[in-house]
Amino acid sequence: MGAIFGVLFHFIGGFASGSFYIPYKKVRGWSWESYWITGGIFSWLIVPPIAAYLTIPDFASIISSTTGTVLFWTYLMGLLWGIGGLTYGLGVRYLGVSLGSSIILGLCSVFGSLIPSIYYNFNPTAGKDTIHDLMTTSWGQMVLLGLAICVLGIVICGKAGGMKDKDLNGKVQENEEFNLSKGLIVSIISGILSACFSFGIEAGSSMAMTANTNWMNQNAGQGEFLFRNNVIYVVILWGGLTTNFLWCMYLNFKNKSFGDYSNEKTPLLKNYIFSALAGTTWFLQFFFYGMGESRLGNGASSWILHMAFIILVANSWGLVLNEWKGVSKKTLTTIVAGILTIIVSVLVVGYGNSLK
Repeated sequence: MGAIFGVLFHFIGGFASGSFYIPYKKVRGWSWESYWITGGIFSWLIVPPIAAYLTIPDFASIISSTTGTVLFWTYLMGLLWGIGGLTYGLGVRYLGVSLGSSIILGLCSVFGSLIPSIYYNFNPTAGKDTIHDLMTTSWGQMVLLGLAICVLGIVICGKAGGMKDKDLNGKVQENEEFNLSKGLIVSIISGILSACFSFGIEAGSSMAMTANTNWMNQNAGQGEFLFRNNVIYVVILWGGLTTNFLWCMYLNFKNKSFGDYSNEKTPLLKNYIFSALAGTTWFLQFFFYGMGESRLGNGASSWILHMAFIILVANSWGLVLNEWKGVSKKTLTTIVAGILTIIVSVLVVGYGNSLK
């Protein structure tokens, strides 16, 4: 039963992540940087401590009693992830929800699985898997097979993007900012750095363990604490806020868009509401991710399952929003094939981790 609830929580988190950008499409008259950082204030500064306050008694004392080294690495991973999150928004902007999310999340799955194992190969740590383990065990080889399939899926999606570019041939579509070259560049950067969020969770795991121990002492026999990761998110997202705030302020200055926040010629109240809704929805993905991980008890498999559901939901939205309207049947078939390939890859990786 715990596993079923774990999968359900990951689906809800995946739905939140795959859907968060939709409210931004309702913002009118604002530059991208203005609505992105407005939503980000809710995602990274306002909602995380509220969630921690509501779920973890005296969470602030856990953070204040944590060593500086743990806080530094957790924050740093958040800082790097912030670049990935920032370029995620740009990738979706230039490629659309379906294509952008497929490429970014596929790469995030690859690097999120490989980078830690390479690091621990040179810095052995008890209980951590190395790249040598992956290459010499049956479960590890299954994981590597899944990653290879993922790369193939990304290539197919990239091919579909090129075909879409030719099909549109300069026509204005619903996603009028479609730009394949810019989109691929920022999506690759985003896919690599977005994996740092999972590293940040690991870096701050001692805070979650403290929250878990405190809760279990007060609730004996009730299993693992469902909301233990919420205290980690507060610190990780400080890093994410730092990166995104600095970049968006730079763009506000460069594009002279500071006036967006008070421009009465735009629907200000609606713009703030939709941005806040997008930001809050974004955070919910990790709120439910933490719940799912606490039930499945396998960080690697949880991360892969989370990615699979995001890809499914994001691409469903892409079809609903007609992002592929006007393309040939061959192009549509190609993007569907790429999406399915990526989904198969993350499931293979998840199966490999389950064998372990």
